Amino acid sequence: MIYFKLPFNEGLHTVEETNDKDAVNFYSYNSLTQINFNGNIIKADPIKFHDLSVTNEFLPEDTTGFTAETKEEYCNTLQQVIEIIKENNLPKLVYSRRKIFTAFNTIDYKASFENLCQSYPNAFRYLFNDRENAWMGAFSEVLGKFNKATHEFETMALAGTLPVSEEWTEKEIEEQKPVTSYIQTILKNYSDQVQQSETYDHVSGNIKHLRTDFKTTIKPDDLDNLIQDLHPTPAVCGIPKDFCNENIRKYEKFPREFYAGYIKVETEESVLYFVNLRCARLYKDSVHVFVGGGITAQSNPEKEWTETELKSEAILKNLVVS
Repeated sequence: MIYFKLPFNEGLHTVEETNDKDAVNFYSYNSLTQINFNGNIIKADPIKFHDLSVTNEFLPEDTTGFTAETKEEYCNTLQQVIEIIKENNLPKLVYSRRKIFTAFNTIDYKASFENLCQSYPNAFRYLFNDRENAWMGAFSEVLGKFNKATHEFETMALAGTLPVSEEWTEKEIEEQKPVTSYIQTILKNYSDQVQQSETYDHVSGNIKHLRTDFKTTIKPDDLDNLIQDLHPTPAVCGIPKDFCNENIRKYEKFPREFYAGYIKVETEESVLYFVNLRCARLYKDSVHVFVGGGITAQSNPEKEWTETELKSEAILKNLVVS
């Protein structure tokens, strides 16, 4: 089963899996794993949703044996990553960690999802369980939005993170620039006319990011190739892509799985692609929250740890334990 809400839309949707029509597809970060919910996207029955049990034997056991990094481990590894960035003059490399919350009581995922929906109205919000994988997330970064009628394609460069109350520093501004440049370069391979907005604040709960919007027109046959070229963007990987991916595999303690992958939602009018950032994998008695940050030569490990702690609150503060 899957339940989701689109950004700025409080309508609860699900997929009626009665045919092979593309509806909602989850792609892992490395694009090697895919979970598909095929059928018709329909409005969810609120009564069925409220009767839904997402907390019992239908959830998988946590057999990973993973233990989360301590702050000391994270900072030590991050210092090594910063040295790699300096030695190779990299604009940015994204490093992530997994925060593991173990509950001694029952976690009410249905109520937790409802909390998440209320906290992040501008995000794509989802909860799914296919008996082998159960995930929940809320995020507002759009990898792509394609209008089937006009062939208009929209995307965004979203990078740099601070608490809402703080002022931007050179570190965040410099972190966002290569993301913007990367997307602009790729879009120019598919269109001669690319519109780019000014960079502005994008608020998501207790944190904010720097955001630049793009709009162009493409051929429908180019859509899949364009998405494959965009993913993973520097916002979730770094620059250059192949070198950063190699070091992500080397230094990150855990596989990313569906974290920093993307979700494709196809409606009658549009094809929407969302980056899977503020998310968690759900188990019977634990939650694995995935968080990361863009690392530059100016990064401070202590501050990066604090940033990931803030990001983890997107999920953790909305959990309901009964």
